[in-house]
Order: sequence, then structure tokens, then C-alpha cells
Amino acid sequence: MATTSFRTNPYQLHDLLKDCDLGKLQLPDFQRSWVWDEDRIKSLIASVSLAFPIGALMTLDTGGGIEFKPRIVEGAPSSSSATSPDSLLLDGQQRMTSLYQVTLRNQVVRTVTPKKKRVDRWFYIDIDRAMDESFDRESAIIGVPETRILKGAFGRDIELDLSTQQAEFKQLMYPVSAVFRWDDWSSAYLQWALEYPDFKERWAKMAAFKTRIIDNFDKYQVPVIALDKSTSKEAVCVVFEKVNTGGKALDAFELITAMYAAEGHELRKDWYGGGENEGRHRRLARAYRSADQAEGILAKVTNTDFLQVVSLFHTRDRRLEAVEEGKSGKELPQITGNRQALLNLPLASYLKYENLAEEGFRRAAKFLHMLHIYRIYDLPYQSQLIPLAAILADLGASWEHEANRAKLVRWYWNGVFGELYGSTIDTLIAKDFQQVPAWLAGGPEPETVANTVFNSNRLKTMRMRLSAAYKGMNALLMLEGARDFRTSQGFDHTVFFGENVDIHHIFPKKWCETNGIPPRVYDSIINKTPLSYRTNRIIGGVAPSRYLEQLERGNSETPPIARQNLDEYLTSHLIDPELLRTDNFAAFIADRQLKLVSLIERATGNRVFNSEVSSLDEELDDDAAEAEMTS
Repeated sequence: MATTSFRTNPYQLHDLLKDCDLGKLQLPDFQRSWVWDEDRIKSLIASVSLAFPIGALMTLDTGGGIEFKPRIVEGAPSSSSATSPDSLLLDGQQRMTSLYQVTLRNQVVRTVTPKKKRVDRWFYIDIDRAMDESFDRESAIIGVPETRILKGAFGRDIELDLSTQQAEFKQLMYPVSAVFRWDDWSSAYLQWALEYPDFKERWAKMAAFKTRIIDNFDKYQVPVIALDKSTSKEAVCVVFEKVNTGGKALDAFELITAMYAAEGHELRKDWYGGGENEGRHRRLARAYRSADQAEGILAKVTNTDFLQVVSLFHTRDRRLEAVEEGKSGKELPQITGNRQALLNLPLASYLKYENLAEEGFRRAAKFLHMLHIYRIYDLPYQSQLIPLAAILADLGASWEHEANRAKLVRWYWNGVFGELYGSTIDTLIAKDFQQVPAWLAGGPEPETVANTVFNSNRLKTMRMRLSAAYKGMNALLMLEGARDFRTSQGFDHTVFFGENVDIHHIFPKKWCETNGIPPRVYDSIINKTPLSYRTNRIIGGVAPSRYLEQLERGNSETPPIARQNLDEYLTSHLIDPELLRTDNFAAFIADRQLKLVSLIERATGNRVFNSEVSSLDEELDDDAAEAEMTS
């Protein structure tokens, strides 16, 4: 990360709020909307009234190499947007907007209750309570509706009426909107109080209130960390993430949105839509979904996933240009989709490749359906979608040619069974984007294919759906022609959703527990296979020999199945029928493990490594360890 130049100085709160009002201090467009509820606003007012610290602000000087579209603090006059800001507020938006709204703006504040109900509020300081140290200061901060009349629970009785300034005076309620206008409010109060015989006592209390509380607002200073205009985009992103602990982490998409907005392009509208534009996110979510699915397999593609694909093409262009200029070795720019590359992604390249990237993801959905991966729930790696989409976008229609498709399928299964896309993947994505198309054009095998190693005993430790290889095994069985035990149907898209297909135990869980087989054995992928919901209900919890007899015998709802046919269905799942008919669990596990190994070898084109299960393999049973292997 580039060196960040900054300075730290205290600023008068009143001056900062005036800068917000004038537009000298604005927000970068990536900042979210103001969202504080009234209880947090009361707490903030109380802190300032006590001269307690409310935390430092962080700003970025404008006029440097980063061009973010600015926007005024919520509630500031619309005319302020015409002002070119001196600085942008990176951290402190919620605090500064809250204080601006309640003190300087002198208008009702639209906020929410802690239960997120939208309300309009005026805020007051109860002078008697604020001056009484036995009361918590927050209890002295009062919120009332826009009418300034606070009613009881059933809306009949008036508990507090502050609808006139005289009512404020009488009940000693000081409007927070007047904390910087003491002279005006106190002059009016003085004229009102002169009519009362205890005028001196009233005015003495008011003078003490000014000294102990109002002066805290006037004299309040806020530490401001001001980042120099030379600060890099990456530094802004990293710094924002470090300080923005209370909100959603800032990602590259937000920064790029703000930078493109400065050039007049609405990236957020591209992704989320607006008006008649459906938005790319929604279009992808609807791609290749079944009739009964609200969303398809691309529903969790993120905006940064999409930008990474665009970045791969942009950085490849830059590399090719460097090659044409005669550069080589370390002089050549990297092909990458990492965050730094995204922050440097020019609008021109985004516009050049956005439609191609979208088409790449759509082709990826079609490719996955060909592999019998239909739902996000069953997707081995979300992260592997990025290089898959980029590769398919690059190949164009040629990806569907039989020879090319066979190599792509092999690459994909190597990524899944090699469990390669579960950790740091930026480098792997870039390599696959470069190496896979070159391989299809006659070049060497990509590293993902050439270097993948799978241990046969890993099958015994694959027990959780979180595991990418577990999901891959389920899809691969369907791809290789597994047929339902009851209907004999293969698991194409129609059958998969129509019959509610999922992965189920072959030797039922109940039978295994009754026979003393531990979960670490019977829950492995070796003892599971894709079946329809109705077929699994027939299987129930009885021994395989019994449920096979039931299938052969049939009932009023299910016709009998010939033994020879049922054996064919079982064989399509790489199950030896005789081992099920004799309830020989141990022999079944050993036999099916060998057959699944052979299936993986055919899919990946690589020999499977054989070894005994190590202590490390056993530890993979833990949910957390499994989770580390998935995106």
C-alpha cells in the first residue's frame, strides 16, 4: 500500500457543522445513507453536552488523483451541492449528520425508533434534569413529535406540550436546534421571565445552564484525521474498512461506483437497476432458473465477482500492449482481478467488457447445468465461477465444441476435487484465465489440471455438504448416469426439481445406528447418493435388503420393479447390488470407495493418490475445517 500522508488537528464542532451546511465538507458517493435511530442521537447529544469524546473524524482532502463524486450531508441545503468541497468525510458520517440535523438545520429530524419505525422528532434538553447530577444525562434528552406535543400511550392525554416558545420557557425545555443560537433564545426567555417575581432565580438557573451545558457545544472540539490529497485509492479503501467498524465493510464496488459517478456513469444502476432497467444482478439471478425457482445458480454472483471478470480482460489488454512495446519479464503488467486492479479499472474498459462479462456468467450457468449442478446449494465453489465466466466469455461459441467442452469439464472437476478454490484464489483465478484457453488452443495443461492431487481416503472424511468435493461427488454421480431406484429416471433438470432430488444415505442412518456404526463412517459420501424425495421415503430406516424387497414387491402407489432392473439402477450409482441385499456394510464401503475413486480419476484425468487416513484427515470432520474448504 502506498504511504499515506495525514495530519491530525482539533476542529471546532460548530465550524465543522457550518462546513457541512455550506458544502465545504461533503461525503464521497460510496458512503451509505444516514441511518441512526433516535436513541443513538440522544446519546450523542448527551455526550457533547457533557463534553465527553465522541471519537475522531477522518477526512480526505480533495484535488488529488482520486476523483470521487461528492454528495452533501443529508439535510444540507440543495444549493450546497454546487460548492466544490474542500474535503470528503470518510469516517464520522453518522455522527456529523446527526449533529447537523439536530443542531444547525433548525428543522424537524426524520429518524427511526430502535424498532425501525419511521418518525419525525424535535429534540430538547430538560434543563432541570440536565442540571441535576442524580439523573443520567441521556434521560434529560427528550424527543417529541413534529407537532411538539407528546401524548400518552393511547393518544388521548397530553404529557408534554412544547408547541410554543412560551411553553418551552415555562417547562424549562431547551431546543437542541438552538444550542448555537443561545443569544436569540435567551433574549426571548429574558423578556418572558421578566414578568415573574422570581425572575432573578430563573435567570440564575439559566445562566448556570449556559455555563455548564450550552458552552460545551460552543467550545466542543473534534479531532480530525485529514488524509492528504495524495492518498492512493487502495489506501482510502483499506483505511475506510479499518475505521468503519460499525457498518458494512467498504468494498471495491463502492469506491469504483463513486469514481465512475464523477465521470457521469451510474455503476450502481447497472448492477441493481433503477426505473425500467432490471439491473444486471437481477438478470443474472434469473438466468437458467427452473419454473419453480425464484432464483437460479447465479443469484449469489456479487458485483465484485463481476468486476473481477472485467478486470481480467482489462489487465490482459494492458499486458498485450506492453508486449507490443517490447517489454518482457517483470516489466509486463500482471493479469489479475485483485482489489488493487479493480480500483484502477478505468470506466472505458468497464464499458468495453461489461456485456461480455455478463454473457460469460450466463454461459457458466449453462455449463454448470450440463454438469447437473442446478442450485446454489449444490455449487461446489462460488469463487470458481469467476474464472469459469471469464474463460467462457473469452472462448465465445467455441466453448461448446465437444473437444473444448471436454477439457473445460476436466479443468472444472480438478478444481473441485483438488479443493483449490477454498482459500486465497486471486493468483489461481488469473492463472486459469490465461492457461485454460491456451490449453484448449494446443498449449500445455494448466496447473490446476497438471498439479491436482486427490487422496482416495478423503472420501471417508467428506461428510458435510459444506465440502466442495462432497457436492462435486453428488453432481458427478448424476452426470455419469445415476438413475433413481424407484423410477429409473436420470436426474436431468426436469426430474431434479420435479422429484425434489437430494443426496441421501444408502445404508439408512437409523439402521447404521442400530448396528453400532459410528456417524464418522456412515455419514461419509461413500454411503450417500442422489435420490428423489419419494424414493428416500420408501427406503426409510430399514436394512437395504428390506427396502429393496419393498421396491421389488411394489404397493398400491408404486408398481413392482423387476430384480434385474433394480440391479441396473443400483449399478448406475456404483453400488454392488449383492452387497446391499446381504446388508454387508463393510464390504459395501470398501467396494464403493474404489468405484468412486475410479469415477474421480475419469473426471479429472488424474490418478488418485492412495494412503491411510491421517490425523489431519480425521480433523476435517470438524465443521469449521470443512467450511475452510468452501467459498
